[in-house]
Amino acid sequence: MSTRVWWQGLVAGTAGVAAMTLAEKAEQRLTGRPDSYVPARTLERLTGLPEQSGRRSLAVNLAMHAGQGAAVGVLRSVMAHAGLRGPWSSARFAVVRLTVDQILENATGVGAPPSTWPRRELVVDLLHKAVYAFATGAVADALAARSGPGPGQRHAALRPGRQADAGPLPRVSRRGNGTRP
Repeated sequence: MSTRVWWQGLVAGTAGVAAMTLAEKAEQRLTGRPDSYVPARTLERLTGLPEQSGRRSLAVNLAMHAGQGAAVGVLRSVMAHAGLRGPWSSARFAVVRLTVDQILENATGVGAPPSTWPRRELVVDLLHKAVYAFATGAVADALAARSGPGPGQRHAALRPGRQADAGPLPRVSRRGNGTRP
């Protein structure tokens, strides 16, 4: 994977975190919901840091919130460079983002499976992760588009739709011609 894919993913993920944070703060103003320190508790458990309480864990909370979002953005960049772009890909990525959260939170004992959450809390989390996924996707797609279509898009351009008899694209050498490397 190229360095370009990595840095574009970090940029896209960071943009997604910014959008999600703005949405969260707006929602909290409307609903009165307090800040969640689950990200801080998760990072403390993952790293062996002593567990803090209240505002003392704000820096740890922000580090996990921003760091995890930026890191997971790399996967969305990989998707975009492969040709998986647009709203459908961002919707699929929302599931990935939720899954990463749940694996880390449940594996550390900080969180509980979403099926046990109050419905309102679940809806709020799903909406915020969707904001993250679509914002991250928009940036990742725009950055990847500067490199042209991805392999999946090139393949689809040959014969639109999923065709049983369509073989793979020819391998491309490092020189960019259609021969085998």
